[in-house]
Amino acid sequence: MNNVTEYWRWKEYNWKNPDISDWRGRLVTAGVDVGSTSSQAVICVEGELYAYSNMRTGSDSPSSATNAMNWAMEGTGLTLEDIKFTVGTGYGRINVPFADKAVTEIACHARGANLMYGPTVRTLLDMGGQDCKAIHCDEKGKVTSFLMNDKCAAGTGRGMEVFANLLSISIEKVGEMSLNVEEEPQPVSSTCVVFAKTEATGLLRQGWSKEKVLAAYCLAMARRVVNLLKRNGIETDFAITGGIAKNAGIVKRLERLLGVEALKPKYDTQIAGALGAALFAKGLYEKGQK
Repeated sequence: MNNVTEYWRWKEYNWKNPDISDWRGRLVTAGVDVGSTSSQAVICVEGELYAYSNMRTGSDSPSSATNAMNWAMEGTGLTLEDIKFTVGTGYGRINVPFADKAVTEIACHARGANLMYGPTVRTLLDMGGQDCKAIHCDEKGKVTSFLMNDKCAAGTGRGMEVFANLLSISIEKVGEMSLNVEEEPQPVSSTCVVFAKTEATGLLRQGWSKEKVLAAYCLAMARRVVNLLKRNGIETDFAITGGIAKNAGIVKRLERLLGVEALKPKYDTQIAGALGAALFAKGLYEKGQK
């Protein structure tokens, strides 16, 4: 029996909108975001968020998409046949077996953020499991420009999971713990998660507290992301999507370095891509009916 604690493992859950009593006779669309580390399915009724799921991506994209959608539909009475149009997005978007179309995660995150944060959003940061994107969008959530970082786990959600396991701290506590320092330490390496992990191990041996090591890593991540944002240009209003948006240690350091305050989301920041995909699905279905 394996009793090893998986400190990186974040909470998986599904949700249903209590304000929508019945979807029957109404336009139901869906979006499925299969990312490198997490997968989300969102169901919309007439463009309004009805249900969603958020879970870990499995060993392959088709089963991850199916599991996420089944969990989102749980307790709703819906079947796939009741959903008029589905859009796949994310890392595994072309491998969503029941999708009618695939749309890039950059476009979907911008569209989803437009609903989550409102039409004033102009600069969007999507901090995912394996990459990071700086996005500019207009008042309709249409992408006007974007930049991506390289495909390294440093400065991403996966890098933070590695640190949570290294320090034996729950991933959900990492952000707040990183803020429990009297002053900011020098950042650790932000170019490679392997180097950062090695450096952090050395600092622990030198007597650094776990809080101080986390502060150093969160600061390194924030600085790396700020450089990406500045290269693409920063306009207010500013918003963050993805799992790292739940990490107060990253968010507060980003706000300080940028001199702006991030907008507060209405919904779970991890569903932005799937939400945007469901909204694209509505538009594509209605276009096809004309």
